[in-house]
Amino acid sequence: MSKQRKCEICGNKFNENELFPIEAIRESLVSFIMQKHPDLDEDGFICTDDLDHQGLSYTENMLTQELGELDNLEKEVLESFATKDILVENVNEEYEESLTFGERMSDRVSDFGGSWKFIGLFAAVLIIWMIINTIILMSQAFDPYPYILLNLVLSCLAAVQAPIIMMSQNRKSIRDRLQAENDYKVNLKAELQIRNLNSKIDHLMKNQWLHMLETQASQIKLQKKILDKVDNPNYTKN
Repeated sequence: MSKQRKCEICGNKFNENELFPIEAIRESLVSFIMQKHPDLDEDGFICTDDLDHQGLSYTENMLTQELGELDNLEKEVLESFATKDILVENVNEEYEESLTFGERMSDRVSDFGGSWKFIGLFAAVLIIWMIINTIILMSQAFDPYPYILLNLVLSCLAAVQAPIIMMSQNRKSIRDRLQAENDYKVNLKAELQIRNLNSKIDHLMKNQWLHMLETQASQIKLQKKILDKVDNPNYTKN
């Protein structure tokens, strides 16, 4: 059975595998925790839940100092730290699923109206219309030159097509904004994780360096004792 120790934050007792030694936590985070808990024993332990909570508060405080008041996007990123959720999502797929039938039809009309297929078909209709009313029907034309009926049809088509294209463009701009917001959240979380990882690596390297210095000092002391014993057969340990 593993030995139980007390958490310096909540005061509850946990098994050793559920605790984290304070001396292994990076100094900047320990300093932040000690601002709220000045009686913290640096030789003690912190449970994983409290450590995650303090790390989240530390990250939020750091972001507030750099960015000012946090908006909903930054808060969502911080919540993903606590819940360990993945922020990457397919914005286009989710956006397409939320579209109504009318919105899908307007997008298709807009895509078709901005294609070479539409331009070619429209040009063919105009040419056929003018040929019928100018050459084939001649004096019995239903829309003789200057094609007043054709102008009316074109005006109605433009009046209907313009708002449909604008609606489609507005939805595309909304989708682009959602994509940009998602990219910002992912990039912000990645930056915070990299910064957090760098701090942990720096702290680990510092501890390893101190350990190497202590080991080196012990080896030098041991070598000195061995040399003293070799040079002086009557050497006795003080």
